[in-house]
Amino acid sequence: MQRRDTLWKSFRRDERGVTAIEYALLGALIAMVIVGAVSLLGTQVRALYELVVAVMPTTP
Repeated sequence: MQRRDTLWKSFRRDERGVTAIEYALLGALIAMVIVGAVSLLGTQVRALYELVVAVMPTTP
């Protein structure tokens, strides 16, 4: 019983995995921002491209 309590206390104090979790959360946040920006800007860029194609004369 003493050994189990000691192991549990040492497990609760161990912070080695905390940094990995923080990096994973930061990476997920960055990925969400990238996806949002591409979704928003992708539609506008496509509309601009279609406008340019419509205005340009066709070559014979």
